[in-house]
Amino acid sequence: MTTLETPGARADAAVATVLHDLDHLDGDTSRGVVVDSPPGAGKSTLVVRAAHHLVDCGEQVMVVAQTNEQVDDLTERLVRDRTDLTIGRLLASDRSLAPRLAALPGVVGARNIPELGTSPPPIIVATAAKWPWVKEGDGHWSRAIIDEAYQMRSDALLACAPLFDSALFVGDPGQLDPFSTVETDRWTGLTWDPLRNAVDVTLAHNRDMATRALPVSWRLPATAAPLVERAFYPFTPFVSGTGQDDRRMTLLRPFAPDRIDQVLDQAAETGWGLLELPFRQTLRTDRELARALADTAKRLLDRGTTTYCDQAPDGRLLTPERLAIGTAHNDQAEAVRSALAPELDGITVDTANRLQGREFDVTLVWHPLSGRADASAFHLETGRLCVLLSRHRHACLVVARAGIPELLDRHPSHQPVHLDVPPKFPDGWRAHQIVMDHLQRPEHRVQILD
Repeated sequence: MTTLETPGARADAAVATVLHDLDHLDGDTSRGVVVDSPPGAGKSTLVVRAAHHLVDCGEQVMVVAQTNEQVDDLTERLVRDRTDLTIGRLLASDRSLAPRLAALPGVVGARNIPELGTSPPPIIVATAAKWPWVKEGDGHWSRAIIDEAYQMRSDALLACAPLFDSALFVGDPGQLDPFSTVETDRWTGLTWDPLRNAVDVTLAHNRDMATRALPVSWRLPATAAPLVERAFYPFTPFVSGTGQDDRRMTLLRPFAPDRIDQVLDQAAETGWGLLELPFRQTLRTDRELARALADTAKRLLDRGTTTYCDQAPDGRLLTPERLAIGTAHNDQAEAVRSALAPELDGITVDTANRLQGREFDVTLVWHPLSGRADASAFHLETGRLCVLLSRHRHACLVVARAGIPELLDRHPSHQPVHLDVPPKFPDGWRAHQIVMDHLQRPEHRVQILD
């Protein structure tokens, strides 16, 4: 492999292209750049580098993120990477600066632009919900950076769009789409449908806008990247930043091996595991499956699982904080928490929506279609399965009832087709089929028989 073919060189070349595009935006003929990113490809790193690059070019930059946690993370990264800069953090009226930011001398918190002084900081960061409260007379920016743009609803973008001329949109197209609890059929097919994400609506009105992609996932191991790419990113090819031998996971031998130990050994060897419980149609909170997830997590920790990678070349013992269990529903997550022993409270147990953007060494997944009698649109959602299967650095174990492939065959995708609505591809039915075809291979699947 030549230097130009290494993952690092490919990633650097992609970032250089994006920064070149930013330098040639004029706000009239070219309104922005869209950067698609697979899981763990360095979205936040790109946002920080782009912000610093624009400041070095003499620009004032507004940065938009979707949650307060994301804003705080970006603010910390921005100031730690460039201690010579002052970063403005806009706050809601009922919030104060987070303690970790208050301890940094380069961060200034304020509830509005005038509070930042007569010469505002070169970079100001706030949530998408906060920026619309900024009055146009208090500031206007030639450049904006929209982080996690696929999670942003288009109406939120419209509310803050008068504040800037052009933007860099950075996001993961495979993640969960924005959602609403109200009926939205009245807007279906409109190019400005408020429920569509900010990127899709922007591209619908700016068809010549440059679109780029980050080509390397630094999170997903070489065992995971090919499956995740094939199932969820057919139009955004990427590779793992590590080779087959760059990461490994070891487990101490069990005293009395059983099916759980067997699937753990296979996951340590191949990066994937499927623990398949007997076929049964169950309530959504399948207590037996919740117990199986809890027992698998406990066994992982009891066996002294150790992971080796660039972050821990000498090995790092798997602790509850580096382990996550993902579900589709809140009540499923609560069932798993109830099944976990008190000493395992440090394990993160949550839904795909809340795990989005996070990273762990090992993840356990409650398959969304397990034990179901039907395959609804919610459970076939592509982004939900993508999030659940792309949080890990070493291995992912799926726990499910038998019969999912047969369920998919009985319920082919039948989503309604609307005029002027671009088809979503890959659809959830296809993605689930690809994933199950992979997980049911003998080297991954372990069955628990009645």
